[in-house]
Amino acid sequence: MTLQGLPLSGEEAAFVEAARVAHIGTTAPDGSPHVVPISPVLDLDRLVFATEVRTAKVRHIRGNPSVTICVDEYSEDWTALKQVILYGAAYFIETGIEFERDRNLLYGKFPQYPTEAPIEEGGSIIVEVEIERASTWGFGS
Repeated sequence: MTLQGLPLSGEEAAFVEAARVAHIGTTAPDGSPHVVPISPVLDLDRLVFATEVRTAKVRHIRGNPSVTICVDEYSEDWTALKQVILYGAAYFIETGIEFERDRNLLYGKFPQYPTEAPIEEGGSIIVEVEIERASTWGFGS
């Protein structure tokens, strides 16, 4: 099922949209996997997050833009487990109006950003992931 072109149902999109943390998987030049947490915002068919310019994930994406993002929720009641895995191509927004727009989306969802980790041109980079497909678990059909 899709929502506005997104390969997610409304319930799945709401789950991703509400997530405070997700994990992004990138691939190093030697082929080894690299997984780190991110604080994402779902914006239509894109997942948006910010990071410092000099990180392994940025270096990896520059070499190979294919990424995987996992958003999950654990429960001791295993019938309540939920998971959304997103696959897509990442690209960078480093300056301009789109940078400001994405920063405002991130600041709106995560009010800690301005004081704890300001997103600023030159020192920060915004990563947008164009979601190509999804795999989900634990949602109604």
